Amino acid sequence: MEVDSKVGAYLQTQQREAPAELTHFFTEFEDLYERKIWHQLTKLVETFINIPEAAPFRIGIYNEFVRDWQKYMNKVKLVLFALAAARQFDSISAAAEFMEKIAKEVDQPESQEAHALALLESAHFRLLLNDLDSTRDTLEKCQRMVESFATVDPVIYASFYRVCADYYKAKAAFGQYYKNALLLLACIDIQELSHEDRVQRAYDLSIAALLSDTIYNFGDLLSHPIIDALKGTEHEWMVALLLAFNAGDIGKFESLTGSLHAQPLLVQQEAFLQQKIRLMALIESMFKRQGTGARTIPFSAVSAETKMPVGEIEHLVMKALSLGLIRGGIDQVGQQITVQWVQPRYLGKDQIKNLVDRLMQWEGRVNETAQQMSQTTPELFA
Repeated sequence: MEVDSKVGAYLQTQQREAPAELTHFFTEFEDLYERKIWHQLTKLVETFINIPEAAPFRIGIYNEFVRDWQKYMNKVKLVLFALAAARQFDSISAAAEFMEKIAKEVDQPESQEAHALALLESAHFRLLLNDLDSTRDTLEKCQRMVESFATVDPVIYASFYRVCADYYKAKAAFGQYYKNALLLLACIDIQELSHEDRVQRAYDLSIAALLSDTIYNFGDLLSHPIIDALKGTEHEWMVALLLAFNAGDIGKFESLTGSLHAQPLLVQQEAFLQQKIRLMALIESMFKRQGTGARTIPFSAVSAETKMPVGEIEHLVMKALSLGLIRGGIDQVGQQITVQWVQPRYLGKDQIKNLVDRLMQWEGRVNETAQQMSQTTPELFA
């Protein structure tokens, strides 16, 4: 057939002109194509396009080869091959239009997952063009589609959460970015990301955790392997800053202000960060007292631990109560706080040691009480 001869001519040309380390791929492409072993051919093309050295061939492979037998392949794979080609375009606008065209091609009842994936990737390119309204509309449409699927390929979830995270980053919606970026990491193997991408994602997550007015528990990030990407980089101080916030360590936070001032976004929000570290110090103070029997704490003690004037403690506690960080009440006349519950925490080594010490103290009190009871009412222990 004429199409076959064009495919054959393309593959043979690439066998002659491609770098030596890639030549065997084109030979195998030709063999599998002639034998119509479509599944193996799809897997081999997938392997090929993921090789960095193959980047210059991705557009040609898609246009001159893949499109000829696309009806035989999984349509999600087809969209991924098209996406690999689109990423090589010189124009972002052209890439967006190309993926929108692909989305229309796979908009069939049996390939709605592929349709959603193509729409999401077109939205990614639209976002790069700062078209936030179009991106938002596509995300809302795709969310409805994904929620209607009985099963979803992880690559669809990964694409959805990645585009959502990038959209919320552009909107400076720190809490939503944090949520979607962590969901993205749950869908992928982070080792498949480049070192630069891991560092950038960890850095962005750190910024979001610090600046969000809804995040006061840093456990999800501090316990995730992605945070290790910052170690040994110019951003390693961010890990120390996160640990300082997690522990409510105002002294450590103040010692890092020099590094903090190197990040304009953090400088702009320094007043908010000052309030947040004091809220974390308040939580840590309440947490340390849990299990000790000291449920009522005077304003003066809180003032000393949060480094705030006594006159501002009531407002700080009201803020913590409104955010659901603690539960309890304020005695304005007695100038004291009664705490019934503290938000669960991610514990560092020092905090775990403190918890162990408290458990040992509790064990000692239980044993002491049991001993006193055995002495005063021996008949109960006979």
